[in-house]
Formats: sequence, C-alpha cells, structure tokens
Amino acid sequence: MNARDPAQRRTASLQAADAAHFLHPFTDFKALAQKGVRVIERGDNIYLWDSEGQRLLDAMSGLWCVNLGYGQQALVDAATHQLQTLPFYNAFFQTATVPAIELAQVLAQVTPPPFQHVFFSGSGSEGNDTVVRMVRRYWSVLGQPQRQVIIGRTNGYHGSTVAGASLGGMAGMHAQGGLPIPGIEHIEQPYWWLHGRPHGLSPDAFGLQAAGWLEKRILALGPENVAAFIGEPVQGAGGVIVPPATYWPEVQRICQKYGVLLVSDEVICGFGRTGQWFGCETLGYQPDLMTFAKGVTSGYIPLGGVMVADRVARVLIDQGGEFNHGYTYSGHPVACAVALANIALLQELKVVEHVRNDVGPYLAQCFAALQDHPLVGDTQSLGLMAALLLVKDKNRGTPFGDDVDIGMACRQHCFSNGLIMRAVGDRMIIAPPLVITRAQIDEMMALIRRCLDLTLADAQRSGWLN
Repeated sequence: MNARDPAQRRTASLQAADAAHFLHPFTDFKALAQKGVRVIERGDNIYLWDSEGQRLLDAMSGLWCVNLGYGQQALVDAATHQLQTLPFYNAFFQTATVPAIELAQVLAQVTPPPFQHVFFSGSGSEGNDTVVRMVRRYWSVLGQPQRQVIIGRTNGYHGSTVAGASLGGMAGMHAQGGLPIPGIEHIEQPYWWLHGRPHGLSPDAFGLQAAGWLEKRILALGPENVAAFIGEPVQGAGGVIVPPATYWPEVQRICQKYGVLLVSDEVICGFGRTGQWFGCETLGYQPDLMTFAKGVTSGYIPLGGVMVADRVARVLIDQGGEFNHGYTYSGHPVACAVALANIALLQELKVVEHVRNDVGPYLAQCFAALQDHPLVGDTQSLGLMAALLLVKDKNRGTPFGDDVDIGMACRQHCFSNGLIMRAVGDRMIIAPPLVITRAQIDEMMALIRRCLDLTLADAQRSGWLN
C-alpha cells in the first residue's frame, strides 16, 4: 500500500474501524478482520465505486434487490417528503398511515387476483416468520390445530431469523443454533443437474419426480398434520436453480389434493425479476400466500410482507379473534412511500416488459453461449437471473473436489476486474438490476469471460484439472 495515497489511507482507517466494531452477516469475523473489508461509497445505475475509486459492475443488484438501479431520484424524493410529513407511526392500536393504506391497495392491483390483503414486515425473513404464525393460526381457526408441519426444501433459503432459517434447507445454518425448530420438514430440491441428469431423466420427467417427493412426505407425515409447503419459484441463494417446467404445476396439484397451503417465497423473484411481476406467474402456479421484500422498494428502504389470498384472509377476518403477531415497523410510512414510488416507476418505465421481452431473452442467449468455455458444464437463466456451473471435466460433468474452492477463486477474479458476481459452491450466479441494457449485458459478459479465462489459468497452473 502506498502510504502517501489519501484514498488508501482513508480505506485503511475505515477497515480498522470496521474490524474493531462491525460484525458482518454470514462472515468469518477473524478472517475478514485480517483481510480488510471492501468499502463501497457510491452507486449510479448498475455501477458501484469503492473507497479507492474502483468501478464495479453490480451484477447482483446489491443483494438481489436494487431492481431499478442506483440513483433513482424519485425514490429519494418519496422518502424525503414522507420523512418531512410523518417519519413514523405504527400499525398497532387500530391505526394506520396513508402510505401503508395506499401501498396495500397498489399491491392488491399488481399481484395475482386471489391476493387482496397484505401483512407488512420489515424484511423477507420477518415475512417468512409471519407465514409460520399465519398458516398455523389459519388451521387453528378452522378447528384443525394439529396441522402444524410446514415442508420446505433442501438448499432452499427463506431468511436468517430462527423460523426463516428453519424453513430454509441450508445445512450450515441448521448446524448453528439447534435448527430447524419443531414442525419443519424438508424434501430434496428440484436440481436436475444433480439429481436427474445422472439417472438419465429428462428435465420434464425429473420435475414430476421431484414434485412427487412432496406427496410422499405429506403421506408419511399424515395429510391431517401438514399445514403448508413453502418454496422459492427459483432457488436464489441456493445457486439460481431453475426447476423444470413440470415441477410447480405438479406441486400445486399435490397441495390441492391434500388441502395443504402453498407458499411462494417471492423475496428474490418478485417485482419483475423473472419477466412477470411475480415468479409464480412465470412458472405457472397459484399460491395461497406470497412472501415479498427486496424489489418492492428496490432495496432503498427495508420493507417486506406477506400477500394473503382470499382463501386464507377470509377465514382470519370472518372468524374474528386476535392475531397475536406483528412488528414495530409493520407498514412503516417511509418504507411504504418509497415502495409506492418504486412500483410507479416500474410501471412508468415498463421495466417488467423490458425484462420479459428484451434483456431477459438476450441474457439467456448470452449465458447459453458460455457453454463453449472449458470450465462451464451447464448454464441456466430465467428473466434477469442466471447461473453457470464450473466443472473439472465438462465432457463427463465431473465436479471439482472439496479441496478446490473454484467458485471463490473465480469470484476473486471478478472483484479484481470490476465485476460483482456471486459464488455458491461451484455455481457462479448473477441477478443484475432490471434496468440493465443490452450494451451493459455485453459489457458484463466480456468481464465474465475474462474472469473465467483467469480462473482456468489458475486451475491449469495449480493442477486442479488433473
């Protein structure tokens, strides 16, 4: 480090303060303190700049959330106006604020027809905690309190709160904190490359088989004990795993057969990511509850919630009785004002159509072309989310061993070359802002190819391909 460089001195000072006081999520605290955190200072459109002036193309939309990109003045103005008018009031004590009421109306308009009611939270994790409480309350009101079990999926992600982490199927999260909590079960994920391809199944045949695992688990537990099934339309944090087209319609049929509520976790897929307003619309199923967050405000202000279909809402409303659940920040007026501005801008700019008709298909074409690279065994994409699988031998589909963290090696090259791309094991994933253009996709793809080439050179030099 050049001690005479003011930017580097400032970065070093910030890194020292960070190491002394800031505990980061999903982080080895000791390792980060030794390495030093990357400090992000500003953003514009799809780009970020760190404290030393390096520009980074943000191919992860922050954390799957900055759908409209950075620097949208309409969202800043909405927050400023609401802060000046009424910075906070709660939704307890039989009260409400104007932005919360108006946002509830707008959400009822942009979500599929069965959804006319919303319960607000501060995040997707809190939303999924709400799901646990709400579906169990629903069955209790109907006189079936034994219906407690909620089924999730291995490698699914539903947040990091105790209930959200329990619903998810991340083994590393379950290993800490005595998770999952009682009443949560899991079935295997619909990952064709891992579970269908080795057995010679077509994607469609595997999709039906994977959905059938849900029916087997329901029958094993007893349908009278199962409250709900929850899943992401596309597994996001699990590696952008797009299920076969046959999967979700069959899951819905099974849930309807046994009277099990179907919950779609739309925290990542909602608000245009898949080319429709919500992922369930793209993948062809109709849930009873939908969790949302992230894209509802483009990440500018924290906000989440649960959309509740009439089938569930009418029972909770008509039967009466208090629902003993809620948050201080449920329906926060500033967050709701930003969400209203965000949805209005999505509509004004026709962003969902832009994803569906233009940049989504173009990204799919570009990612499919990556299969000519020696390290790439498979690619998947849907709308503006995509993944590539790094393999040791693409002809055989041979994975790298546990002793080679090929994904993190590639990720480091991405950061060093001005690209934010996430590694999930051996899968490299992206979910860029929905306002990205074709020219910017070309720029991103050139960076991805460069980083793949550098990773291949690492693998050859280190003997990882032997």
